[in-house]
Amino acid sequence: MTINASSLRGNWSFPTTIWFGAGRISTLARACTTLGISRPFLVTDPGLAKLPMVKDAIASLEADGVPLTLFSEMKPNPISRNVFDGVAALRAAGCDGVIAFGGGSSLDAGKAIALMATQPEDGIDIWSMEEGRKDWQSAATPLPILAIPTTAGTGSEVGRSSVVLNEETGQKVIVTHPGMMPGIVIADPELTLGLPPLITAATGMDALAHCLEAYCSPFHNPLCDGIALEGMLLVRQHLQDAVSDGSDIIARSQMMAAAAMGATAFQKGLGAIHAMSHPIGALYDTHHGLTNAVVMPYVLLRNREAIEEKLSRISAYLGLTDSPSQGFQSFVEWTLELRSAFDIPHTTAELGVEESQLDGLAEAATVDPTALANPVRLDVAGFRALFEKAQTGDLS
Repeated sequence: MTINASSLRGNWSFPTTIWFGAGRISTLARACTTLGISRPFLVTDPGLAKLPMVKDAIASLEADGVPLTLFSEMKPNPISRNVFDGVAALRAAGCDGVIAFGGGSSLDAGKAIALMATQPEDGIDIWSMEEGRKDWQSAATPLPILAIPTTAGTGSEVGRSSVVLNEETGQKVIVTHPGMMPGIVIADPELTLGLPPLITAATGMDALAHCLEAYCSPFHNPLCDGIALEGMLLVRQHLQDAVSDGSDIIARSQMMAAAAMGATAFQKGLGAIHAMSHPIGALYDTHHGLTNAVVMPYVLLRNREAIEEKLSRISAYLGLTDSPSQGFQSFVEWTLELRSAFDIPHTTAELGVEESQLDGLAEAATVDPTALANPVRLDVAGFRALFEKAQTGDLS
């Protein structure tokens, strides 16, 4: 691969304060105080709101004299209505900061609520802050955000963006503002103990997809490359243990770190895995990490000409092969082995995707912002061919 000086350019920025470790949820009140939040608005999903971890967090805040308002009206893939309802509830309660508590949906919704809560009623529109646009520069600074992840996959706790479904267009939109970066993350692996095996596997594959696509992105950011590579090693060493034993705190800790590393790394960019996954999720409400896992090998094979050397380096580092000439195939085989071990579907048809929708999915993938960082430029026809292979299970 030829390198020239003009390609060695980039804007580098790394994330936020992370309070990491088992039992760190006990520092919740202190984190609120540190961020200047006196009346937090706790955003979580309906299922999590009923569990002891959320109830215990609320009780501990109240015991420390911190009154809060709970909001849990959201879908697994958050829609703009969830955000607008959350803003209305936050304003009615007079809250001055957001605790985003849960998986990727809760974190994304909480960050978007914090963003829109400070905008004038007749002011900037949420869709005008789609990634790639500059409208955020005229937006008000979001409320302070405290993020508490309960899965190890999305990495939204260390990101400046949220993925929100626009109900009118049926598209997932990446909404971005620098102020959406949480001021503090409490990363407590004890909150992930007992997570069901399939969800553990799907979120873990999401973390792998983030590290993988970031490393393969053609943009220049060696800091992200190093983090992505080490993140993949953690997935290699610990994901299967986390899936097979929900109480393995070591594996849970390492996967929580890998998730944050993946989201840190993908500041460099993502690619066609996500460009395909976003419209599928928007249309069929599929789990994002699971969808990434399904389309992953098809994208790798399509990108082979541009990423073969990189996957050989990854395979050597992960101990997948001793032969550089077999590195690419060894990595693809590893992803297939993981999918098989975790009972992840082999085709998008098994996710419910209909052949009649492939044209529309291809068009949506082409304009998805993540497609810009794919190592191979794909037009609508290119994505259509990829969706066909993923639909039928064609690994040729």
